[in-house]
Amino acid sequence: MASSDKTKCIMVQGTASNAGKSVVVAALCRMFSQRGYRVSPFKSQNMSLNSFTTQENREIAMAQVLQAEAAGVEPHHHMNPVLLKPKEDFTSQVIVHGKPAGDMNFYHYQHNFREQALRAINESLDALSNDYDIIVMEGAGSPAEINMLDVDLANMQIARLADADVILVADIDKGGVFASIAGTFQLLPPEDRQRIKGIIINKFRGNLDILMPGIRQIEEIVGVPVLGVLPYDPGLKLPEEDSASLSERKYRNSGRITVGVIRLPRISNFTDIDPLEYEPEVGVKLIEIGEELGNVDALIIPGTRNSISDMVALSKAGLADEIRDLSSEIPVFGICGGYQMLGTKIIDKSLKESSIGSVEGMGILDVKTNFGEVEKIIRQSQGTLVGNGIFSASKGKILHGYELHEGVSLLGKSKPLIRVLQGCGNYPQSGFDGAQDGLTAGTYFHGIFHNFRFRRSFTDYLREVKGLESIGYQEDHFQELKKFSIQRLSNLVEDNLDMDLLQKVLRYDI
Repeated sequence: MASSDKTKCIMVQGTASNAGKSVVVAALCRMFSQRGYRVSPFKSQNMSLNSFTTQENREIAMAQVLQAEAAGVEPHHHMNPVLLKPKEDFTSQVIVHGKPAGDMNFYHYQHNFREQALRAINESLDALSNDYDIIVMEGAGSPAEINMLDVDLANMQIARLADADVILVADIDKGGVFASIAGTFQLLPPEDRQRIKGIIINKFRGNLDILMPGIRQIEEIVGVPVLGVLPYDPGLKLPEEDSASLSERKYRNSGRITVGVIRLPRISNFTDIDPLEYEPEVGVKLIEIGEELGNVDALIIPGTRNSISDMVALSKAGLADEIRDLSSEIPVFGICGGYQMLGTKIIDKSLKESSIGSVEGMGILDVKTNFGEVEKIIRQSQGTLVGNGIFSASKGKILHGYELHEGVSLLGKSKPLIRVLQGCGNYPQSGFDGAQDGLTAGTYFHGIFHNFRFRRSFTDYLREVKGLESIGYQEDHFQELKKFSIQRLSNLVEDNLDMDLLQKVLRYDI
């Protein structure tokens, strides 16, 4: 990395996945930004199905988007140069600098593509170092996976490349925190061990006085100071990094209105549903494959990394039939892959999406989807709502979203949902996106429920059906609470870290 002499690189690594690296990076980005520094997040290689389209129409992980927002900068593909999106059979779609580079299994990626990925990582670090004072980097998983040290593209090799000081985050909530810290140090080579300048213990729920003897002992064992202990804060509501986090995420599932969300086996971009949780008196119920739909007022089928495989899973579980039956009684809404599954057929003659080939959809919408006809569509999009049926109250309203899809869809008798002003929609140059038939609708616009007026008109319709009074277009609680959560996170980290010690170990003016 030919970094600028003035650029400081700090890397946050974890003793395990989901230790809290992403949120600590976001907090540091906000803290440094508020002190007047130009700050950029960075994750060299991220494996996630939760992604976003940047302004330059490139795809990066959602975690880096949140971190960029915390830093007060526009997300850019250099913040996440390599993104791996798992598909099936140990194969992932590899995204490099925001564009697809192909589907690869682990062996092919490590033996035939690794050097190209490393060049992309180096190029991105160089680009960011020219524009920012501080790069706050995020590792992946654990840096002490001894079977992977020689092929690492996410932790210590990248820290060496950037000459970054490392902060190690350890999750105490799962237990064994001191063993995980000591084990990480023990398994790292001496030169990498020396990069770790401080430790943060995360998700603490107990009495700090009881923890202190252990903290003093672990500092003696590893020779590195504990910078602070971060309390567990259930009030923080921030986008999750990947679907594994959904097992711990507790959506508010009680309310006078219940929106069911199918947790597809390969669910992606599940942040699409987050804003609904902030709607007054609305609860979100995650429905696992094999569970009954239960008593819900509306149903959402979210995005998926593999529409065909998940369609087969829904059919085998009997959920496809249940959804089809319910669609005449309650609104059913599909997003991207969920939209494709609501159609009559998903055609994949070239096995682009899956080794299964073409499958029948649920047939609620008169839409056929084809894979293999176009390159992956990665666009920020805009359109106006056509405004039929349950969406008539929002007719003509501007909608913003982003598209990430390889399949393209052709409408039969179903009406389009959105008139496209920017982006692709159903098919290049079609001029329309999505479809609607009765109470059922779908779209390729990820983030559609992030549009306040659209979301509120949808939940107001559900309120009216239940005999409740409409709320109208009052305050957007989701956007306000998201901003509040980012600042609350920053304050929590700053209040519980020894800032003088942090400045000392990082050798940087904080």
